[in-house]
Amino acid sequence: MTDMDMPQLTDRAALSRNRARAEPSALFLQEQAADEFQERLIEVNRTFTSIAIVTGFPDFWAKRYPDATIIADDDTLDLQQGSYDLILHAMCLHWANDPVGQLVQTRHALKPDGLLLCALLGGQTLHELRASLAEAEAVVAGGLSPRIAPMGEIRDLGALLQRAGFALPVADSAPLTASYANAFHLMHDLRKMGENNALNHRIKHATQRNILTEAACIYADNFRNAENRVDATFEIIMLTGWAPAESQPQPLRPGSAKSRLADALNTQELPLDRSKD
Repeated sequence: MTDMDMPQLTDRAALSRNRARAEPSALFLQEQAADEFQERLIEVNRTFTSIAIVTGFPDFWAKRYPDATIIADDDTLDLQQGSYDLILHAMCLHWANDPVGQLVQTRHALKPDGLLLCALLGGQTLHELRASLAEAEAVVAGGLSPRIAPMGEIRDLGALLQRAGFALPVADSAPLTASYANAFHLMHDLRKMGENNALNHRIKHATQRNILTEAACIYADNFRNAENRVDATFEIIMLTGWAPAESQPQPLRPGSAKSRLADALNTQELPLDRSKD
């Protein structure tokens, strides 16, 4: 399948405009991802000498990793095959038109036993806003329109690593709750962090004010916290995978065990009673 044949979830031009308007002071999701990467790299306890970072915010990540090669998160990544021992895919896979294809590209770009760390927004992200907008639009306009990008659940996202051919795949979640004075402040903050609507099939005209007002009321009624503010969930999914290498642990072939489980458990092994089948 070529880029022209691929379903276009994201309007890349709109995404670029959104990111260009982002404000450095509002990039707390990028900060959170960078902290998560750092924690995992400390646990790995390995020195990486050739690092690439796939990102839509090059200035932010270049400051964090000045010796890294910064790669734009285009559908086709400008990665050199077999060149890196660490690739950080930083908070942009949820906008990819072909997320599996991007992961495959990163695997090919890694040296054997190279590490991929990927941070992206998961399916619980902004579930409060999604529910409020959907209910408001159904009430006011009698229908729904695409407003928030669909984001994968942790189980499905972990399976993407296996489909892309990574060894020792791991997926875990780092949920983050932020609070805002109201839903309008949340939507304004999404614009400042460059994460507002860039769906290809979004409605191109401005949303009716009464839809947004109704959504803000629904949001406040259902998601108000003890401080009389509203909560917003951001679920950061962390994917970890290794480029296959002969030095990695390999599963044993079925029937190749040299000792019996019963001996290890110091118990008696009983034959299966087939008479009850």
